[in-house]
Amino acid sequence: MLNFTIRRLLLSIPTLLFISLVIFMLLQLAPGDPMAQVPLTVPPEVKQKMREALGLGAPVHIQYIKWLHQFFVVEPMVFIDFLTTKSFLFGWLPDTQLSLVVDPITGELGQRQRVISWQTRSPVMDIVMQRMPQTLWVVGLSYVVGILIAIPIGIYSAYRHYSLFDQAGTFITMVGFSIPPFFTGPLLIVIFSVSLGWLPSIYDTTLVVDSWANFKTQFLQMIMPVMVLALQTTAQISRYMRSAMLDNLNQDYVRTARAKGLSESVVVMVHVLRNSMIPVVTIIALGMPAIFGGAIITENVFKVNGIGQLLLTALFANDLPMVMTLTFIFAILIVLFNLIADILYGVLDPRIRYD
Repeated sequence: MLNFTIRRLLLSIPTLLFISLVIFMLLQLAPGDPMAQVPLTVPPEVKQKMREALGLGAPVHIQYIKWLHQFFVVEPMVFIDFLTTKSFLFGWLPDTQLSLVVDPITGELGQRQRVISWQTRSPVMDIVMQRMPQTLWVVGLSYVVGILIAIPIGIYSAYRHYSLFDQAGTFITMVGFSIPPFFTGPLLIVIFSVSLGWLPSIYDTTLVVDSWANFKTQFLQMIMPVMVLALQTTAQISRYMRSAMLDNLNQDYVRTARAKGLSESVVVMVHVLRNSMIPVVTIIALGMPAIFGGAIITENVFKVNGIGQLLLTALFANDLPMVMTLTFIFAILIVLFNLIADILYGVLDPRIRYD
């Protein structure tokens, strides 16, 4: 397993470099001009200097190499410096566009420019770190809630298949698959915010939970976006869980376990469940990058100031550095969680080996 993990990590390096190149070239073909929002009163020579400051005057391959250096060298060193200074204790990020790093060729200490957003003129990673907590709170919690609901439903639906509970669960999951978030979100707002007035329709990202009243407000404003996203997660995972349980309940080892006198709970919850979790782990692991990527539609419906809304705003503003960085982070997460899923296969099923 260790050799397999090392081989996969080494293989992921050229894979991620190729992905970054594809993303960079596709974004270079995108229409738009970062200087389009600059007032017309600005002289052309000033606009040209602004282009050069953003690195737009260099050839394409130089821009790509510069971005790789900024992403893999400058930004990690800024993060390490953040962890090793007292700013880490107080929880703030330095809003600086330049970072002191050691030149790999000359060995001299100098300044290297970070990845800068064209829209906000501030470091991209600082903006991402500011938006990440909101996304993790809403999308991450909805994913956990969806998994905790889906697995018991899938287990019981398989064990009592074709029962009233199984038919009701099938109907609910079909509804969860069929109705998109841009419909369920406004529908819940109309019912619980407009008609009943129970829940707030807009997520307040500036709320600080420092009292019981603020905690209650935070809890109420998270109910609707969390449940909209949890419905989709529950619908997907419960169907996989039910299908895998049904397949294993009819296997010979289950009849053998029952013939040995094992209780029904031990047969189902130990033997059958462990083997049934193998395909479900794939779905759960591959869905994890979506937590960090945010939910673009749901975050915009409820005005959650997260990563999904940030990506959509960057796309509309033609902020290529922001889009490039976010999409490449998603690619890294997908490759990473694919590796984690493969490792969990070997943990759940001793028959699987990667020698």
